[in-house]
Amino acid sequence: MMQYFSVEPEVAGGLGPHSVIDRSVHPPIVSRLHYQFDGWLGDEIVESFPCVLVTEALSRQLLAEGFSGFEIGSVEVSASEQFHDTCPDTELPPFVWLRVVGIGGKDDFGSGPDARMVVSERALRVIQTTAPQALDVEPFVA
Repeated sequence: MMQYFSVEPEVAGGLGPHSVIDRSVHPPIVSRLHYQFDGWLGDEIVESFPCVLVTEALSRQLLAEGFSGFEIGSVEVSASEQFHDTCPDTELPPFVWLRVVGIGGKDDFGSGPDARMVVSERALRVIQTTAPQALDVEPFVA
């Protein structure tokens, strides 16, 4: 039987001013994503509720595995003054929007009842090959 896990990636920044967000519903619906980095530990998966980003390299791995429950979308990425002050020699790799559209506990990528991302054991193994520094993982109980 497949196991599932609630995961919370590194919060390396927030939704930037160019994002288009409908906050009248929960979770908010984001139709255009601008992610502004304030810092970065180097993880290939980051978030700012309700959005998740992955590097292009990780997205290629996820697509090659044929996982269910997500789509890849474009994202505008920028770095704040804080990022330039605290990470002056850091160059960000290309990121994409990991749009989670599946059901937690059913698809490889889904949302749980608390709107946190839920991933299958197989998907978690692929994410963990990138050695994330700030990925919180807990067993998911439906």
